[in-house]
Amino acid sequence: MYPLPPDSLYCADDANAIHAAVVRWLERAVIGLNLCPFAKSVHVKGQVHYKLSEALGVADLLQELESELRDLARMDPQDRDTTLLIVPDQFADFLAFNAFMERAEKCLRRLQLEGTLQIAHFHPQFVFTDADPDDITNFTNRAPYPILHLIREDSIDRAVRVYPEAEVIYERNMQLLQSMGQAGWDALEIAPAPRICPEPKKS
Repeated sequence: MYPLPPDSLYCADDANAIHAAVVRWLERAVIGLNLCPFAKSVHVKGQVHYKLSEALGVADLLQELESELRDLARMDPQDRDTTLLIVPDQFADFLAFNAFMERAEKCLRRLQLEGTLQIAHFHPQFVFTDADPDDITNFTNRAPYPILHLIREDSIDRAVRVYPEAEVIYERNMQLLQSMGQAGWDALEIAPAPRICPEPKKS
């Protein structure tokens, strides 16, 4: 059961389904296709923190992001190595989400956590700069929902030492997706979960 605050925006069934969809994407795509060789270890050790956003707007989301950044920075990496802040009900438009990242980076700098943490982002409609929207290689950064991935710089450094050819991961992922094609990606069945509750519990 995914833990929810008493006044949660989500019903328990929706929260559990969203959480399950993100875990399925992580296990089948990110880990299953080895898109990120560093992901399996923290997943197996239970060091990934999943936070379902309760934000009702951009300002609320920035407050949530600040809270999650602070929590990740102060916690022992053995307990929480990385955070996935999942945003199911905002940023249906990828360009708006991409623009939000400038404010997210400003938040990181304001907290003086640049060099300590990084923020990566995933989106159901992610498109690389200058790429065609239908290019299969975009799917390396596509997820069932908009996600802000908070990452420790130290963890990246350790992973790179273990995986010395980290710079070739990007190219390898592009080649893999091209060989799979759309049909291969669809076969992973990692679409967002259908919502069960007819409308949010908050207005």
